[in-house]
Amino acid sequence: MFTGIVEEVGQLLSITGRGMTFSAGKVLLNSEIGASIAVNGVCLTVTGFNSNSFTVDVMEETIKRTNLAALKVGSAVNLESALTLSKGLGGHLVQGHVDGTGRVVNTVSLEASLLIDIEAGNEVMRYVVEKGFITVDGVSLTVVRKGAHNFQVSIVGFTRQNTTLGQAVIDDKVNLEADIIAKYVEQYSVPKTDSISMEFLHEHGFA
Repeated sequence: MFTGIVEEVGQLLSITGRGMTFSAGKVLLNSEIGASIAVNGVCLTVTGFNSNSFTVDVMEETIKRTNLAALKVGSAVNLESALTLSKGLGGHLVQGHVDGTGRVVNTVSLEASLLIDIEAGNEVMRYVVEKGFITVDGVSLTVVRKGAHNFQVSIVGFTRQNTTLGQAVIDDKVNLEADIIAKYVEQYSVPKTDSISMEFLHEHGFA
């Protein structure tokens, strides 16, 4: 579990098979083998580390669902260590389980902030609400505006300077995780039925 408050920006140092090694500092404090670190919002398990870097294994499902496959040596990434009982919850509860990727379709630089419009599929948009939470590349943000197929977030000066989102450009692919509360609300609001439908019969080859 994470908070969406990025602690530092690291760099991809090397790729070896399924292994990726990233430079880091803050997130390595009190780290250990098996610990979880969010990389661009993706919860990954530490398989090795030293004083200034750590290595993780990236599974096929993670490659398919996230933007990690697009990283190259030297790419910057947002890093956050796992939530502990002594760590402040400054953002919102983030699982590190990416729901899908989105595409940056527009950016507007204002005096005190950066507006980013992101296009996303229904697997994410169904949970997006104005003034609700969304995690973009591991950063906890508030939805400023929602359209049919896109939403807008506002990046304040500190976040702009201390995460990769400050360098976002059109067509960037970003990892998206919807607020877990929205998922539970949907789950418990769906009417439950034990009856057998025609859809069920077709799906299982009976009709």
